[in-house]
Amino acid sequence: MSCTKKTVVKRSAVPIYGVAAVWVIWCLVLPLYSLLHFLLLIAVSAGAYLALTKLFPGKKTVVDVPAEPVTTGNAEADALLREGELAVKELRRLGTSIREPSVRSRVEEIASLTDKIFKDIIEDPNDIPQVRRFAGYYLPTTMKLLNAYDRMSGEGAGENVSGTLKRIEDILDTTVAAYRKEYDHLFANEALDIDTDITVLESMLKREGLTGKDFDVKRSINKE
Repeated sequence: MSCTKKTVVKRSAVPIYGVAAVWVIWCLVLPLYSLLHFLLLIAVSAGAYLALTKLFPGKKTVVDVPAEPVTTGNAEADALLREGELAVKELRRLGTSIREPSVRSRVEEIASLTDKIFKDIIEDPNDIPQVRRFAGYYLPTTMKLLNAYDRMSGEGAGENVSGTLKRIEDILDTTVAAYRKEYDHLFANEALDIDTDITVLESMLKREGLTGKDFDVKRSINKE
């Protein structure tokens, strides 16, 4: 689960000890027989507490707080989003664990694209089938290979191990390219809608004489 940063103030215990000291000193030195005495003691204690709170405001620390889970109102979409969060978390763990810099950079890009692919369904639930297919086949296979790479890269550099690691490294560029295409395909419907809107707008502008030469002629007539 993703986290957010939050500043937390840990209050100092000095103001409390200060109030306790006021009570002890008052009881030892001053009278405490009437209601007036109690009221005065309470007022002095409050003043001492406020003064010490300003002098000892406490210590501020930044902590990680689990972010509120994103909900879409669609149970299937929410389940996919949770699955995506876990997958991205594991991919980023692998990216940190793997030592080879070139592999780490590609794993991080795969994690970033995976995050974008899953989050696309927040804006467009119609992409759920495509994202589900991605989550059910491409992603598990990728993670299986990366886990194998992470595990085997710590073994001795035997012929079988070296050959397997090289094959996984070679497929990563293809994997990154495939993930980019997968993400791009999610916008196919939106791109089609935009093309339709552009066509409609162009037709409206032409009908009103607001494009190209028609617009220049109309503007000249209006100036005359």
